[in-house]
Amino acid sequence: MNPRTLLLAACSALSLHAHAAAQLMSAPITVATPQDSASLVARLNALEARPGLTPDYSFRISSQHPGVTGQKITRAQHTYKGLRVFGSESVVVTNAAGDIVSVSAADRRPGLQAQAATPNPPLPADLTPTLSTDAAIAAAVQAVAPGATHRWPPSAELLIYPLMKSARSAAAAGKPDSQLNALDLEDVVDHYTLAYLVQLRMALNGKLVYYDVVVDAKTGAILKQWPALQTVTGIGHSQYNGQVPISTSAIASGFQMLDSARGTGGKYGGMAITNANHSSPNNPDPGSIYTNPSNTWGDGLQYNGGSTTNANGQTAAVNALWGLMNTYDTNKNVLGWQSLDGNNSATYIAAHVGTSYDNAFYDDSCKCMYIGDGNSFLSLGAIDVIGHEMSHGVTAATADLTYAGESGGLNESNSDIGGEMVEAYARNGGSGNVVPASGNDWMIGKDISKSGQPLRWMVKPSKDGHSPDAWSSTLKNLDVHYSSGPNNRMYYFLSQGSSADPASDSYSAYLTRTPAAMSGIGNDKAYRIWFKALTTKFTSATNYADARNKVLLAAQELYGATSKEAIAVQRAYAAINVGTDMDEASGGGGGGGDGGGEPAERIVNGGFENGATGWSGSTFVIGAHPAQAPYEGTRYAWLGGNGRRASETLTQRITIPASATSAQLSFALHIDTDETSNTVYDTLTVTLRAATGGAVLATLATYTNLTPADGYQIRSFDLLPFKGQNIILSFAMREDRSQQTSFVLDKVSLRTN
Repeated sequence: MNPRTLLLAACSALSLHAHAAAQLMSAPITVATPQDSASLVARLNALEARPGLTPDYSFRISSQHPGVTGQKITRAQHTYKGLRVFGSESVVVTNAAGDIVSVSAADRRPGLQAQAATPNPPLPADLTPTLSTDAAIAAAVQAVAPGATHRWPPSAELLIYPLMKSARSAAAAGKPDSQLNALDLEDVVDHYTLAYLVQLRMALNGKLVYYDVVVDAKTGAILKQWPALQTVTGIGHSQYNGQVPISTSAIASGFQMLDSARGTGGKYGGMAITNANHSSPNNPDPGSIYTNPSNTWGDGLQYNGGSTTNANGQTAAVNALWGLMNTYDTNKNVLGWQSLDGNNSATYIAAHVGTSYDNAFYDDSCKCMYIGDGNSFLSLGAIDVIGHEMSHGVTAATADLTYAGESGGLNESNSDIGGEMVEAYARNGGSGNVVPASGNDWMIGKDISKSGQPLRWMVKPSKDGHSPDAWSSTLKNLDVHYSSGPNNRMYYFLSQGSSADPASDSYSAYLTRTPAAMSGIGNDKAYRIWFKALTTKFTSATNYADARNKVLLAAQELYGATSKEAIAVQRAYAAINVGTDMDEASGGGGGGGDGGGEPAERIVNGGFENGATGWSGSTFVIGAHPAQAPYEGTRYAWLGGNGRRASETLTQRITIPASATSAQLSFALHIDTDETSNTVYDTLTVTLRAATGGAVLATLATYTNLTPADGYQIRSFDLLPFKGQNIILSFAMREDRSQQTSFVLDKVSLRTN
């Protein structure tokens, strides 16, 4: 008897439509050993085995942090002849067995077919620097601040630096500049230079001077530089929360502001608030942890310039501790993400930096935050300010968005988003596993403003007089605190929706489909989608167009490819001139899917509802059976489930247009097995093959009997490196002689822009 017809009589009651459930991040992961990293690099090299990838190309593991429960996220920098290629990396999500769940990449490697239909330019033949690291550092210091002193030791990394330029898509060739959409342009490599990335963390005249500088390794010329200090300073124009609970620790003399329940390790062994006691911002000393004979702290009033340790001086520390606790709790309780890095590493905030210091900043060198008492501002420890700064730490641990150009604007926007979501959580009691629908004001830094004017408005960024409301080709030239504006507005629309009234702050002329006022999905869903995109898909080089595609993919993975949440992402980005608008009800609208149009589906009959149409190979596996539930519709492809030696393959020819700006493959996969041994017996291998000759271009993933799951899981892969090619997508199943494993496939999709 064929087990395929029987095996899941008891399994048909499973909840297989799993994407609607909230998923939490895993507990902190174990730091990878050198052997683990070498093994992963070997697997990545094998995964990337395709034409053009010689042994000169490899990977360097830069960071690892938790994914959703049972998964790990690894960031792997691309290297060529042992040198890192700046801004080129892969983000790989794996499950507990090491199987690939998703891959997202920014590929700027020399000689490969990446962003354009033609290969990237070759490298100079000579990769030997004429400049020493010391000379590179000296050149950078001379360019930035010759008289400054080093607060942290400077560093210089020799790397391959791609100098980028903007290229129009074929569809936008004749468009006037004023009509360009973000998806009309793509960043391509103009040429490569051997360079040093010099990181300077200096101080001068009472100010911190943190810069990253790219120095030509042959000539010493400065190729690019950008500020690296992440602050909330803006156009300058509380206390803020009344009586609040704070978590402290008992000591022999009373109590200290050390929260040992949140975070481990670090400088103080837990989350701590310290007294910088007017230490100069030129080289701030965090000082000692705040202590008090009783466990009642602060007087709730603005600091008056006197003692930093009496009740009035403690108030800034109360603000800081309450803000830090709520930032930690928002991400942990809602998302499962622990501390800044997901691995529960403790951080600290130092209060009373400088005298009347009008700033607060996050310093990744110590993974900590410093808060001034304010002069034009009130004390800078408001809840959204702390959430903002601590969110810089999350970015640094994950996407590490380069703090310049469009990626720098997205870096700042992520912190504004984090600040607002922490504010909503904190002001609704600071508990629960969702971000409340209200409680935040969508204004950054309003509480610290003496005039009542915030630093930034998320609903209409242009109200500050500097930030644009929508993307334009000049956005990358702005200060990152201003280039964050359009993405902030996108997030407001995604959460709250828009207005059809042209007089409203929440009106967008770019929303031209039905209804004119787009629907929002609320704070909780918007934050889950954004955080998933940041941590599992963004790279350091992500720009607005790339962010739109990856936020959309995150929404599709969480809530479904045609869900209202995915439609809301597309409309919210369209509202800021990134992509085109679409109707909410039908999911239609827009153009044909290339360049600036709406995504086009390249898979024929991906849900198998039309039987074998579009598919070749073992098409008898397509159908509907009472023993298996579909992901959606009525049919699916059931590979395996035989309980005997068997080989089954489904293939489809696909073409990715040369003009594509994104190409996202996804499919829903359910795995169950009768195997009980901890040995791989049955496999499903997903590959891309050459349309002519059938040679394997890439192995996307291999799934086995060791990775069963109670429901469908969405798997996703970035196929943009294969644009301009005709290829074959292949799902190949192999079962051994006994004990079935079923690989149930549904909702295969390849969407290109």
